[in-house]
Amino acid sequence: MQTVDLANTPLRELNTALQAQAVTTNQTQWEVLNPKGAHAIAVGLDAPIEVTVNGSTGYYCAGMNKQATINVTGSAGPGVAENMMSGTVVIEGDASQYAGATGHGGLLVIKGNASSRCGISMKGIDIVVFGNIGHMSAFMAQSGNLVVLGDAGDALGDSLYEARLFVRGSVKSLGSDCIEKEMRPEHLEILRDLLERSGADARPEEFKRYGSARKLYNFHVDHAGAY
Repeated sequence: MQTVDLANTPLRELNTALQAQAVTTNQTQWEVLNPKGAHAIAVGLDAPIEVTVNGSTGYYCAGMNKQATINVTGSAGPGVAENMMSGTVVIEGDASQYAGATGHGGLLVIKGNASSRCGISMKGIDIVVFGNIGHMSAFMAQSGNLVVLGDAGDALGDSLYEARLFVRGSVKSLGSDCIEKEMRPEHLEILRDLLERSGADARPEEFKRYGSARKLYNFHVDHAGAY
């Protein structure tokens, strides 16, 4: 176990050491102490290592992650796991706005609540939120899965493409071109797998599925008011 105390070690030095594991992966377990809300902790990793951040983080923690497993024992600021490619990021507390934005792959688990624009423009990432999510979540989401065990705020899935949204609680409102859809057997299997992988205590049958009505893919004058 490699332990780095950010009270004594510059953040740039920590990230340099973690990113170096992409060349020589011989230190697979890392512990980060005293993050104290620092920004951009454990960004740009590309190795099958495990990093535990003991405390809360600022902007863009675990951004651009590939392969690594990153655990944050506290809460995370805006843009956690932004542009994530693969691996796993687990936030034990809450996440601020645009968690998992533009993520291409991997699994992001938020065990508390997520703020506005969770999963904005997601491109293949899987996001599981144990609590609630804020307004405009999954805005322009293109692919991947967003699973919410709690409630969703206004304008869920606005301008959605082909991402799948699963919500167990209530939805305050749906965004443009987002509709409730049939939950078919293949969707129950996808959801069951994500719930098991994230350790969520819920049954797939408790959720509703939302997706794109596919009316805004191309401009049509009859739909001009929806743009």
